[in-house]
Amino acid sequence: MDQDWEDRVTALWARFESGAEEDAERFRTAVDALVAELPGGSPLGAFERACAWDSTGHSDRAVPLYREALANGLGDHSRYKERRARIQLASSLRNAGRPEEGVALLTPELDADSDELDDAVRAVLALCLSSLGRDREGLALVLGALAGHLPRYRRSMAAYARELAPPRH
Repeated sequence: MDQDWEDRVTALWARFESGAEEDAERFRTAVDALVAELPGGSPLGAFERACAWDSTGHSDRAVPLYREALANGLGDHSRYKERRARIQLASSLRNAGRPEEGVALLTPELDADSDELDDAVRAVLALCLSSLGRDREGLALVLGALAGHLPRYRRSMAAYARELAPPRH
């Protein structure tokens, strides 16, 4: 879609995230109005609707929309949004009691090209692992992600992370 549409979506989300838009149904209606401007079957529309349902406490409604967005080529429009959709879908699957699907979805993302979402991948994957009783692996992921942000102790935290969970392969 064009930049004007993206800017309006961004502004709507900013209002919602600031708490200015507190009515969940009105927020989802506003998202639906923006999505109605897109061509039918647009993966961007399914993605935005999934995010709206997810952000208003309805992971169950978000899951099929995230899947639709990914299946319809969201990555062709935006690799960043595609990665966000995978992260958010994994989180929603965990919330819906299906953390093993979240692990399967996010594990390949550990080897994807690095971007600003790397730590979000690790955080959500850690939650999914914890839901499966694999707390040590989850803690290793979180410590590994945290290590890069510490002003000191980076090497030792990274080493502790490696001790907690052996490398995948």
